[in-house]
Amino acid sequence: MASDKTDDPAGNDVGTVTFINVIEIPADQVDRFLAGWRERARIMSTQPGFRDYQLHQALLTESRFQLVAVAHWDSSGSFQSAIANPEFLSRMREPESDPDLDVTGNPALYRVVVGDHRRK
Repeated sequence: MASDKTDDPAGNDVGTVTFINVIEIPADQVDRFLAGWRERARIMSTQPGFRDYQLHQALLTESRFQLVAVAHWDSSGSFQSAIANPEFLSRMREPESDPDLDVTGNPALYRVVVGDHRRK
């Protein structure tokens, strides 16, 4: 069973973690990128410790970062195990090797430090 807790580099208990990838891509290449992203998301969602994901698209085509991917994981360990999976890793690298895509990801793993969840 996956743990709901993990430690940051300082040894503090941080609970679940959030993977955020801010993606720089020209607006006219987003549809091509999305075709492959759906398969990568499917593979990601089968990994132990995975909770959920969302892909956000900018409302303005002039925005530098057209896409922002957000995924929640049980722990940093479950995320690290997922990215060590050879199939997962090779699929994540596919956009970089596509000559028709000019894409730059800016991925990082985060913990919540301040939050407010209100339900309407």
